[in-house]
Amino acid sequence: MSYEARTGAVLFAANPDRVAAFYSVVLGLTEANRAADDILLESPGFQLVVHRIIDRGAAGQIGDTPVRRATAAWTPVFVVSSISRLRKVAETHGGVIEPPDREWSFNGFTVCDALDPEGNVIQLREPVVA
Repeated sequence: MSYEARTGAVLFAANPDRVAAFYSVVLGLTEANRAADDILLESPGFQLVVHRIIDRGAAGQIGDTPVRRATAAWTPVFVVSSISRLRKVAETHGGVIEPPDREWSFNGFTVCDALDPEGNVIQLREPVVA
């Protein structure tokens, strides 16, 4: 499948297969290409390249349970249809979505932070239906 992507990101991961599976299932991104060190996921308007961390020292710092990477300089935002529906899905695939008491409202959305399997912080936004 190939789309004309308008935006995208590259995410470095110790375990690209696990991280790509998380983003595929939780966000509905489709695997478009796979190479030795990267996996291309995409939707009609977004591409995510999950690239293997080559530095073994950096890769060794990532465990099986996500630990928030608090020093990240940015947090990507993804609009989803239901944050509550995705909580169990994210957990099943190695991530975690903050509990409902950590949600907040912003500009017509219910917003909540989540962690992917390697602790990268992402933000989920669910449109508020009036």
